[in-house]
Amino acid sequence: MSNQDSVSRRKFMGSAALASAAVSFPNVLTAESKGKEVIRFALIGCGGRGKGAAAQVMNSPHKTECVALADAFMDTAKGAQNYLKHVGHEDKLKVTDDTIFAGLDAYKKVMEMDNVDLVLLTTSPGFRPLHFEHAVNKGKHVFMEKPVATDGAGVQRVLAANEIAKKKNLMVTVGLQRHHEPNYIETVKKIQDGAIGELNYARVFWNSGGVWTKKRTSSQNELEYQVRNWFYFNWLCGDHIVEQHIHNTDIINWIKGAYPIKANGHGGRQVRGNPANDPDWKDHGEIYDHHFVEFEYADGFRMYSQCRHISNCWQNVSEHIHGSEGYSSLSRHQIFPKSGDPWRYPGKKVGGHQQEQLNMIDALAKGEVYNEGDYGAKSTMTNILGRCATYSGKEVSWNQALSSKIELCPNIDSLTWESEAPVQPNAAGGYDAPVPGKSRVV
Repeated sequence: MSNQDSVSRRKFMGSAALASAAVSFPNVLTAESKGKEVIRFALIGCGGRGKGAAAQVMNSPHKTECVALADAFMDTAKGAQNYLKHVGHEDKLKVTDDTIFAGLDAYKKVMEMDNVDLVLLTTSPGFRPLHFEHAVNKGKHVFMEKPVATDGAGVQRVLAANEIAKKKNLMVTVGLQRHHEPNYIETVKKIQDGAIGELNYARVFWNSGGVWTKKRTSSQNELEYQVRNWFYFNWLCGDHIVEQHIHNTDIINWIKGAYPIKANGHGGRQVRGNPANDPDWKDHGEIYDHHFVEFEYADGFRMYSQCRHISNCWQNVSEHIHGSEGYSSLSRHQIFPKSGDPWRYPGKKVGGHQQEQLNMIDALAKGEVYNEGDYGAKSTMTNILGRCATYSGKEVSWNQALSSKIELCPNIDSLTWESEAPVQPNAAGGYDAPVPGKSRVV
């Protein structure tokens, strides 16, 4: 990633991608102030994605400096510091012992630093609305990973804070990196220009074998265990339909320029959490292992959504859209019209995770900002809507899910290590999952 030829090519492609993104999303603002010679940033959330994002910022040909690291756990923060020493840009790592922070309030210490221009918010998603709100109030530019919340109340907080960010002319970038990939940008544009005619329906998939688990240790209290094993608790993750599948549904929202008005679906725990066939059942929390959702848009268009975390099953991560005059395999960047030759994106693939950081730093260095906060929040809400449908077994409207008063962690603003965890284990040592037909979700 640090190869200079690759960075130069990515910088060029980044300008093209950003220009196209500006056309697709007319929320690009131009800063009145001049760009900064050195962009100083802090990382809040030092796990795998966080330290990767920090390294990708440091790969920019512009002058950047990482001046602070913050995480709930000091060992994770120190691990990120060590990682960033060995990615080829040690001269850009300006973190000292005084600027490494740990604890659930570590983010506050970073926000008070006057020399921090940009914060990377890459903690588990449940903390994102709180951290984003704080960053905007402190006047920091923001990169925040997707999803940006885990419940409707959190999405509302993000949308409200983003209005303030716009007024303050702050950069807000969201980790839906495909919006920065030229292959997706050009494919989406062709479809929007009518390459497959009137759009009829879409199919999207994130079917995989699942992800890591973090085992409980004897020294942990319940809250620390859940924060470390965050993927399996809804207040932190939102379920894999929100945390991962957002990438696929977001592409269809992008093409449509709209969001679903309602959803119905079903899901459950066929394997996960079952002592008979899941050796890690106590560490698999409360989330489902499969979901199927039918999303309906205002014009009657449907998106059919599958996501699954079960090993030894059909795996597929992709997006497909069907129209009156053809079909597109979006993840392969191909279009198959009913008449005429098939089309495939002719350029080289550009890694979106790197590209989104190059675009962001390039814009900031030029004194420009753009804002991805609204579509990041609304695409997050799409998948929260889907989860509400699968957990309840009922048809749920967008407005019902967004305006729900149910907060998955109502005391997140004041959470300390002495706080009671929002979810408690049952008598068997596992966690109770939502039950369709019984569980209240809105």
